[in-house]
Amino acid sequence: MTFDRPFLLIAGFIALGLSLPLARLFKDAFTLKTPLGPPGGSPFKTGDGFAVLMKILRGAELVGFLILFAAAAEPLLLTSQRVWLSRGADIVFTLDISPSMACLDMNGKSRFDAARKLVKDFAERRPSDAIGLVCLGKDAALFTPPTVDRSALFAKLDALRLGELGDGTALGMGLAVAGLHLSNSTAPRKAVVLITDGENNAGAVHPETAASIFPLEGVNLWVIAVGSSGQIPIDYTDPFTKVRRTGLFESRFNPENIKSIAAAGEGIYFGAPSSDMLVNAFMEMDKGEMTITRSSLISKTKPLYGSFLLTGLFILLFIRFVRRCIVGIFL
Repeated sequence: MTFDRPFLLIAGFIALGLSLPLARLFKDAFTLKTPLGPPGGSPFKTGDGFAVLMKILRGAELVGFLILFAAAAEPLLLTSQRVWLSRGADIVFTLDISPSMACLDMNGKSRFDAARKLVKDFAERRPSDAIGLVCLGKDAALFTPPTVDRSALFAKLDALRLGELGDGTALGMGLAVAGLHLSNSTAPRKAVVLITDGENNAGAVHPETAASIFPLEGVNLWVIAVGSSGQIPIDYTDPFTKVRRTGLFESRFNPENIKSIAAAGEGIYFGAPSSDMLVNAFMEMDKGEMTITRSSLISKTKPLYGSFLLTGLFILLFIRFVRRCIVGIFL
């Protein structure tokens, strides 16, 4: 917040600052004391509560005058908004939400939680890119079309539950849905990022067939295979029955099947058996999808003098009302 005429505010502070000691200095000269009470008796005195109330009223009155001086100085609320002058990339994350993504082999976190956090971090670092979200299980569906609205994207990510699209891994369907929503994109760069821990075992579309369309459409493909093989701790709650399953899961992770998808789409494959390697995969993808973007800050001003004026007048009128109607209670 700033003031268009700050000298009036400064003058108001100086005037009020000088008025207080001057009022005390000349108070006795302009005050006629007439003690109330019977002749020869004790003069009438107000109670302690009245004295406290008067001090509060005088302080509030001072605040009211200061607010009026501030209104005269024309307060303005300054806001700035970043406007992107060039379009970023269109990127669709295709995230596996099958139950096996609940395996806890990412430094104590599940594969799903680790991937979800990195998607959020990636989106925050690239505000000019339109980020979309496709999820897959036994079926595949678009959860968020490519958008720069990060709050909408993050709300969808936070609401995701493993297993809500069934027990299965329809990689081909997920890639097909992601490609479909990039087919009409005019962005300078387009990319699909597949994050999965298993091989295709559901859906009517073969993943290599879906991936082979991407080079023809100018879509870059990134495939991240998350997780490791062997007996992995798991903590999974079925979203429909609410039954919780914990214990060891036999992870039969075969990276060769996932590598073939990346090869069919002329994309790049990353193996991420650990949390650190998953982070590195996102960092490399961030570098690989760099776009040149230009932005500008637009400043806006909103006048506030009306609000200050009404507030100051309300305070002074309320004090006058209290003095006239309520102070009599203490006398």
